[in-house]
Amino acid sequence: MSTRQDGDSWDLASSVGATATMAATARAIATRADRSLIDDPFAEPLVRAVGVDLLTRLAAGEVPAGELVEQLWIDVAKIRTKFYDEFFLDATNAGIAQVMILASGLDSRAYRLPWPAGTVVYELDQPQVIEFKTRTLAELGAEPTADRRAVAADLRDDWPAALCSAGFDPARPTAWSAEGLLGYLPPEAQDSLLDTITELSAPGSRMATESKPNPRPGEEDSTKERLDSISERWREHSLDTDMTSLRYFGERNEAAPYLTELGWALNSAGIRELFAVNGLPPLEDGGMRLGDTLYVSGTLSATRPA
Repeated sequence: MSTRQDGDSWDLASSVGATATMAATARAIATRADRSLIDDPFAEPLVRAVGVDLLTRLAAGEVPAGELVEQLWIDVAKIRTKFYDEFFLDATNAGIAQVMILASGLDSRAYRLPWPAGTVVYELDQPQVIEFKTRTLAELGAEPTADRRAVAADLRDDWPAALCSAGFDPARPTAWSAEGLLGYLPPEAQDSLLDTITELSAPGSRMATESKPNPRPGEEDSTKERLDSISERWREHSLDTDMTSLRYFGERNEAAPYLTELGWALNSAGIRELFAVNGLPPLEDGGMRLGDTLYVSGTLSATRPA
C-alpha cells in the first residue's frame, strides 16, 4: 500500500484507497457480530472482490480479528455506520430527495438503505473505485434501492462540474456526507471542500461529517506512534501499510465551527456519548484522542452569513 504524494491516485488495495477496504472489513466483522446496530451485507463480498487475502479472511471470519482489528475499531464501525444511516434516512424521509456521498469508497448505502421513492443518490470517488464497486455489485446481482448515479472524479479536480453533469441540481436541497474523509485532506483542501459544499447547497440542505479538535502540544507524536504500532502489526501479517503517511497532520480549522460560520446550524454528539447510547463499552482510545471526536449534522439556513 503506497504512501501519499501530491497528485497521487489509488485503487482499493493501495494508498488511501486501502483504508476504504479496511473500513469495509471492520463493517463486515461488526455486521457478523451484531446486526442490531449495523447490517451491511455487501461489506464482506466487496472486500473479497478487492483481493487482499488477509482482509478477505478477516472479513469472512476465517481469521479472528484479535489485535489486527481491535474491538475499538469494530465498535467505531458500528456507531459511525448507524450515525450516517440515520442521518440519510432522517433527511430523505423529511423530503430531501437528493443525496451526495463524497469519497464513497465501498459504502453500499445506495444498495441497502430503504430510500423513499424518488431519491437520487450520487456517489463520488476516484474512477477506479467507482468502476470497481459498480461492476462488483452488479456481478453479485445487487440492485440500487434508489436512483444511484456514480460520479468518477477526484476531489482535487473540478468535481462539481462532474457532479452537475450527472444531473445534480444545486437549486434543490441536498443531504451531504463526508464520512471519515477530512483527515485525509490537507487543511486548505478541507476548507475548500466545505466551502464548495456550501456553495452547492440550497437552503434546507443537510450535512454530516466528523469534527476533531486540533492537537495539544506533543499529541500528534503519540498519535503517530500509535498509528506506527498498528501498521507494524499489519506488516507482521504480510500486509504492508503505513497508516501515518496517509494522514495529514498539523493545525487546521475544526469542521464544526467552520461549518457554523458558513451558515450551517449543527447538532453534535461525542463519540463517547454514541458508544454509551448504543450500549457499547466505554471507549479506550489509546492516546489518539479519538474520544474527542464529534459527529455533527445540521441544516443550512435560508440566510447565510455575509
